[in-house]
Amino acid sequence: MVSFTVKQKKVQIWPSSIPQKPVVYLHTFSTQGEQVHQWLCNAACPDFSLVAISGLNWESDMVPWDAPPLFKNRTACTGGADDYLQLLCGNILPLVEEQLPGLPAWRAIAGYSLAGLFALYSFYQTDFFSRGGSMSGSLWFPKFKEYLFSHQMKKVPDRLYFSLGNKEHRTRNPLLQTVQQNTEEIEAFYHKQGIDTVFQLNPGNHYQDTAARTAAGILWLLGDSSTC
Repeated sequence: MVSFTVKQKKVQIWPSSIPQKPVVYLHTFSTQGEQVHQWLCNAACPDFSLVAISGLNWESDMVPWDAPPLFKNRTACTGGADDYLQLLCGNILPLVEEQLPGLPAWRAIAGYSLAGLFALYSFYQTDFFSRGGSMSGSLWFPKFKEYLFSHQMKKVPDRLYFSLGNKEHRTRNPLLQTVQQNTEEIEAFYHKQGIDTVFQLNPGNHYQDTAARTAAGILWLLGDSSTC
């Protein structure tokens, strides 16, 4: 494993053993990269490079525009996704791929919660990625579904993975109540465009089995690739 820091973002790389394998960019919390990597090793995952990026300002780096806090005494969202995406593609990605054994076969972007929201948003801003995973993605985010449906992607992905806990919509917060319906509608929207998609409904709430759910999404993204 190789690690370095770029503007307070911690980057961990588990490189593939040979060239021309996929690379997955995962936005996550500080220790979860190791957990996801171990889960995938135990699942006999095909060879690929995993890049875990943490040290994020979640309510800014991962969100496309401003939004009020969901609950009292919580942080409001200040849309900084565009700025962070420039750092990711312009600085972090080239440094990462210097550490790989050769050019990747393709790139995927994935994340949990707000990072799942960011993964989808990135396809509308850059053509660097070919596949995406939104695990328990915060697709309740105000006006996000409408944005996806009314804008064009910079690059249409080959595969998109969606998952959610079956209790996540069971909340008194009216915005969070929309998460399952929005996720299902978004997955169906992309499926109708001919993108290979899946929606996995997992038992539990938003905070249950996060590393396993994340790894399951990555495993699915890798599953059909002849280059794995």
